[in-house]
Amino acid sequence: MALDMKLISSNIVAVLWAYIFGEIIGYIGSALEVRTWDPSQIGIAAAITAFIAVNGIYLISKDSATSSKSKE
Repeated sequence: MALDMKLISSNIVAVLWAYIFGEIIGYIGSALEVRTWDPSQIGIAAAITAFIAVNGIYLISKDSATSSKSKE
């Protein structure tokens, strides 16, 4: 149960920070490229990317941790 809460909280934190940093980086990038800035599209894309990355890293590390314990 505690592991599930840790995973959920890490997902929430990663998505929130990715949204914030995505907005900042998107604003700077749009200013440098002289393009229009669409905050919702940039923030959602950054949040989805972070969600996939956090869960992918969790799944990869979970498999490697269980396989190293079974070898001993």
